[in-house]
Amino acid sequence: MTKAIRQMKEDIKLIDLVIEICDARIPVSSRNPEIDDLARGKERIVLLNKSDLADPDATQEWVRHFEKKGIYAVSINARERKSFRAVDNIIEKAMAKKRKRDESRGIRPRPVRTIIVGIPNSGKSTFINSYAKGARAKTGNTPGVTRGKQWIRRGKSLELLDTPGILWPKFEDETVGIHLACVGSIKDQIVDTQELAVLLIEIVNGLYPDAIRDTYGIESEDAGKFIDEFADSHGCLIAGGERDIKRACTLLLTDFRAGKWGRLSIEKVAAYE
Repeated sequence: MTKAIRQMKEDIKLIDLVIEICDARIPVSSRNPEIDDLARGKERIVLLNKSDLADPDATQEWVRHFEKKGIYAVSINARERKSFRAVDNIIEKAMAKKRKRDESRGIRPRPVRTIIVGIPNSGKSTFINSYAKGARAKTGNTPGVTRGKQWIRRGKSLELLDTPGILWPKFEDETVGIHLACVGSIKDQIVDTQELAVLLIEIVNGLYPDAIRDTYGIESEDAGKFIDEFADSHGCLIAGGERDIKRACTLLLTDFRAGKWGRLSIEKVAAYE
């Protein structure tokens, strides 16, 4: 972690713009808390990825929340190319002041140098691979660029610094870990899926009272009883007719992550202001 922070500090010196990708369903828990300090003094953009799975109204509230903090933000789906136009537009907006300032000083325009960061499973790799598709990695040897750094050029106006995934966040609040596990950013193999499914049901019932009931037609408001009824109705049984609760919980988590419960956000701005 210390090595990753040190490398990030060095990389930031070369950068005009820091783009951070987070999960639109959990914009707080899926952001690396180190970035605010590491990117201080740089223009910032937050890309709210997987917006196709998130509550659109909640996502727009998050966009406004970040903009109030002086951070440009836009919702995207890294798997859809139509999102790239929105990213290009927000980059132009974020860099407008710098370009105007450079022009007034007689500084010749050059490509914007940016770094894209994001915790595992935020969609960073998917976005970079799609956004820079067809671009060739090149070793920087232009003024102000440390030789040996790998840059990927998009068009004539943007260069992306190709770096390893940024460090995993150190979270002291267990809510962060729960939210990351709910969306699949923490492997199910290292969590109690039954406990996680109960917590997720309780969270969603508190925010969207009708969502799960409308999805499965099960009326029970008690998470444990709901899982029992879900197991019965979905044939989650083992030898002797006993309920296979682990399988039922795995199916419920999979359905939520795939958006089958509807477009839901489990973090709302109101809880973080």
